[in-house]
Amino acid sequence: MACGPDLKALRGLLAGIVVDLMAHTHRELGPACERLGMPVPDETAGSKRSRIEQGLADLADADLPAVAERVLLQLEVTSTTRNAIQDVLWTGRATLEIPARVRRDLARDLHLSEFITYADRFRGLLARLWIMGGPFEGPIFEGPPLGERIERHVFRNPGDWTAEDLFEQLKAFEAVDTRFILFVEGLASAKVLPNEPAQRRVVTIINRHLHTAGAELRQTGSDGGYPVFRLVSLQAARPRPPKNLIFATTAKPDIRFLSSVDNDIEVLNPDAVLVYDRPINADGIRWRDLQEWWKDTQGLPTDQAAKESLYTRLGSCLPTNSPGQRNLFVLYHELHGPAVYGLPALLPEVWLHWDHKTVRARGVDALLRFRMDFLLLLPGGQRVVLEVDGSQHYSTDGLPDSHKYAATMKGDRDLRLSGYEVFRFGSDELDDPSRARPLLQQFFADLFDRFDVVSSLN
Repeated sequence: MACGPDLKALRGLLAGIVVDLMAHTHRELGPACERLGMPVPDETAGSKRSRIEQGLADLADADLPAVAERVLLQLEVTSTTRNAIQDVLWTGRATLEIPARVRRDLARDLHLSEFITYADRFRGLLARLWIMGGPFEGPIFEGPPLGERIERHVFRNPGDWTAEDLFEQLKAFEAVDTRFILFVEGLASAKVLPNEPAQRRVVTIINRHLHTAGAELRQTGSDGGYPVFRLVSLQAARPRPPKNLIFATTAKPDIRFLSSVDNDIEVLNPDAVLVYDRPINADGIRWRDLQEWWKDTQGLPTDQAAKESLYTRLGSCLPTNSPGQRNLFVLYHELHGPAVYGLPALLPEVWLHWDHKTVRARGVDALLRFRMDFLLLLPGGQRVVLEVDGSQHYSTDGLPDSHKYAATMKGDRDLRLSGYEVFRFGSDELDDPSRARPLLQQFFADLFDRFDVVSSLN
């Protein structure tokens, strides 16, 4: 089980970085802290250093990881410091474990010649994940920085180093699992190999060894015409990109096929239904994707107008008899604030199963699990369903109903076997916003940690 990051170590690392904020004036210091998610230090607290130290001291433990992520995005740090922070954030995450022996066997099978063809792209991957060294990093007498040695032995003199030699120098065999997984995914990406046959050759080699660890690189989408590969567990259901995403429904969709061969559909009551019709890439659907789609389809003049009207439209579909469902929607956006823009969109009232015939004509399963309260489409093809259960899920006329409970459990099993993760809340947990707020704050922090979701403003 994931134990979470070492918050004491993280606080110490941040203390050594946020002194960069001293480059700001006293007037600029407050907004700079706000952008990082740090408490704004009192202007009467003394010097800029004192104000920064006070702001860091006032920062709650629960907020440390989010601030650390923003520091990496907004401040210039050395690769040594960057990796130290990332390692603390990533250590203990519930991720796939790739043993050292699998890593070494994998490296022995790879050929650096695949990557040297696209040298600048390969350099970029190495610099993003590993410590290349430089004039201000590492002991003075340690010898040439790793970046210089890689230039000499990998790029200028191909054949000097094998892939195993390179992995050894990078310390990839003992790196935290998340860093190694990102490295392997990077080796198979079009950003490093803009050549699909080369991508697939590398994936084939890597998967020969990942399979022994119960994992594989699997295509989860495409980007710019190139396949996107993500490392997934072989125990998980195969993720597939959604074909038709029907959500924010206020009534049952009225659907007809335009082409049954291509699975093209037409919704005949568009005022009651939203249909997201854009390709879903490897990042899933973030709020920014949904907002851009809404702005274009509605012909709205500004991002702010799109943001406000989309939020209103999504909220309008929530059932009036479920305050817990409404609180979940509202608090998701309140808790994450501006960061929501780069986080997965919380899609309400998503239609999963549609049948044009009635229960009488089709049987009792005709509308079973036909709609999800909320759906999150996460990076790597992961699908997360959130359900808020009122008494109607387990009782009839106020009395326990084992048949209803059994139907709910069957629906969960079917969803999981289809590749969804299902998380249920009791309505009593969420009906009171003051009780729901800390519960949801911790839940989403743990959820995003588990699935490696980081808000991206790019």
